[in-house]
Amino acid sequence: MSTILTLLDPRQARQYYADGIWQPHTMYAMLRQHATARPDAFALRDSVHRLTWAQALAWVDAVAADLEQAGLRHGSRVSVWLPNRIEALLVLLACSRNGYICNPSLHQNYTTAEIATLLERIDCEAFFGQRGYGADGQRPDVAEKIGAVPSLRKSYWLDAARAPGQVAGFPAADGPRPQGAAEDNPDKITYLAFTSGTTGLPKAVMHSDNTLLANGRTMVKDWKHDANTVLLTLSPISHHIGTVALEQMLAAGFELVVNDPPAGLKAIDWIEQSGATYVMGVPTHAMDILAEMKRRGNERLGKVKVFYMAGAAIPRETAQAFLDRGITPQNVYGMTENGSHQYTLPDDDADTIVGTCGRACEAYEIRIWDQENPDRELAAGEVGEIGGRGGCLMLGYFNNQGATEKSFNAHGWFLSGDLGMLDANGCLTIMGRKKDLIIRGGHNIHPSTIENLALSHKAVLKAAAFPIADDRLGEKVCLAVIAAAGTPAPAAEAMLQHLFDAGLSKYDMPEYYIALEEFPLTPSGKILKRELVEWARGGRISPTPVRWTSTPTQKEAS
Repeated sequence: MSTILTLLDPRQARQYYADGIWQPHTMYAMLRQHATARPDAFALRDSVHRLTWAQALAWVDAVAADLEQAGLRHGSRVSVWLPNRIEALLVLLACSRNGYICNPSLHQNYTTAEIATLLERIDCEAFFGQRGYGADGQRPDVAEKIGAVPSLRKSYWLDAARAPGQVAGFPAADGPRPQGAAEDNPDKITYLAFTSGTTGLPKAVMHSDNTLLANGRTMVKDWKHDANTVLLTLSPISHHIGTVALEQMLAAGFELVVNDPPAGLKAIDWIEQSGATYVMGVPTHAMDILAEMKRRGNERLGKVKVFYMAGAAIPRETAQAFLDRGITPQNVYGMTENGSHQYTLPDDDADTIVGTCGRACEAYEIRIWDQENPDRELAAGEVGEIGGRGGCLMLGYFNNQGATEKSFNAHGWFLSGDLGMLDANGCLTIMGRKKDLIIRGGHNIHPSTIENLALSHKAVLKAAAFPIADDRLGEKVCLAVIAAAGTPAPAAEAMLQHLFDAGLSKYDMPEYYIALEEFPLTPSGKILKRELVEWARGGRISPTPVRWTSTPTQKEAS
């Protein structure tokens, strides 16, 4: 019996099963199926280990046995604070086997105090960490502070140094097998992830095996992945994109490579060395890879055929750059709460791929709702809040009834907090976070519009538009850019002219401008705009006031 309160609805569940969106298999059961059918095929890889399906199954069983021996029971929470190494995935699969709930979303930039607070919030009973890892991992009392969490039964501290088959502090691959039978209920809560968004205190998202696998199955089906695919995720395992990678691996039976390149190798080298055919990441990863390809003079990216991009609006220029190199971009929209539910397809035309996030997958559906009245649906072509429902939607926020209730409108659609627009073909264009909307004297300005046009400038690598407080108008737009390698950032006047020439309304023009060396990022690689706002407010950066004064006939060099 589950003691976790969730949104699981029996009638809706029956419909998902009837439609084939949910199926009677846990993640562990799928691991076991592949290990039986193809025991010697490769399943998981990092810089040290490359496991076959049979080896992965044996090690997962050993981890499950050790947790079982520690006294965990059905529904116990198990937290993971590890870098990109396969042990993090083994723990998640062991939790699926035993009916525990894995919390893998503890990021590298968290402090020990923050980790302890999050562990206490979920009454964590087992913890996996790496010595020296984290924002203050060199402190001598890290293990002591984590160990003081009252609910903890056992802590595992892994060494950073590894050798094949040898991981100090982690259950041995040839250890005992679990005594209890494998949990076979795919509707149990298996996954508990703290949101890694750009606003507010993280909420703990609950997913079952089925809500996770529903997403992975549809992506594999739509993109025709099979056992010959090799997927490399640039996104960390602690981010939900890493979980979407695992879902697809289990659905298709292919090899999953984590972003843990051997010493001395860059991400681009690891992509080539691993033989990856499918790469997943956020737009920042894509921009960095494209910049490195340009620096090296590479027209091809190893064997890569598909490049998944999600986590933030994908600039048109970035998607087009992959198309120009024979790589099909997978333009994706989603959240921890609902997975990668919206994406382009391999046979979509170029305009759809570079300009939209495609259509909703079979496991989800979306509609656009009035951001002022979220119970009123908007028509195609109108900008509003993206709402959705379906089999890959979370089963609520852990121990947070208020946040769960407030996330839905009166019609039962989950409200994302993101603004978007559907075209006549049902394809979605992301306009940005609702909270990122800049309101200048009552006029709504969408940062993504400015950012995409700025990125079309050949000298701009990355761009972020954010608000600067103004006593009279409320907010004004500040545009921050990072210059492409080997080129100076455009001057303010040249950038404004470029934006105008590219089609930006004079009413949306930036009134502040700054070129930076780097942006603050979330652990998953999203630009942290609230930090830019704070940097400007606190004087860490000093954007220059600018004003658009030219007319369409007055051209300046850009």
